[in-house]
Amino acid sequence: MTTAFKRPDGRKVNELRKITAKVGVVPNADGSAMFGFGDTIAIAAVYGPKKMHPQHSQNPEKGTLRCNYNMLSFSVTERIRPGPSRRSTEISKITEWALQPVVMIDEFAGQVVDVHINILQANASTRCAGINAAAMALAHAGIPMKSLVQSVSIGKLDKQIVADLIKAEEDWEEGEGPTDIPITMTEDGKITHIQLDGKIKPSQLKEAVALAKEVYPQIYEAQKKALKEAGVKNE
Repeated sequence: MTTAFKRPDGRKVNELRKITAKVGVVPNADGSAMFGFGDTIAIAAVYGPKKMHPQHSQNPEKGTLRCNYNMLSFSVTERIRPGPSRRSTEISKITEWALQPVVMIDEFAGQVVDVHINILQANASTRCAGINAAAMALAHAGIPMKSLVQSVSIGKLDKQIVADLIKAEEDWEEGEGPTDIPITMTEDGKITHIQLDGKIKPSQLKEAVALAKEVYPQIYEAQKKALKEAGVKNE
């Protein structure tokens, strides 16, 4: 992998934007967190476990993890229509899928854990920032988890693999164009969710996963530091 490739913001191909992470940002939530890649900032708030309503939706064998992803109307330069959209509904489900393998929801039969994710500022990689914030918020709420998860967007710009896409890279028009690969992993490198938006060769996909594993420790250390500062044990 070459580091001579010129990215729009001058970063190296394996360089993340500045990470910001903090827990306890929503006082009335059972757990909450903020996570940012540069000027992409997500806040997650956890409520529960609590009794699932309506009653016919309850699962008598295990609890339910319910995620809601929302981009606030002022999060992007061109104001977006507030409220649910097809994209926000899709990313809400993706977030659930990425978190479900590590959240020990079986312990909460008939109950629900709600995770609300709001994007305050958006410059690409919003779903990844949201998943990182959600994992921290769940830990802050004391929800049992097998592991934290870390999520990052790996991109292919023409033929070059890069970490942590910005909007200018999502709109890349040179060569083969862009490919966006959001990947979520556990602390020990097990993939809980991977998406592929675009085209990529199998060898390049392996390179993308390898790059994700290279940068994930930076995300994990930021999450762990924020939780430790709030007095949350991460075991």
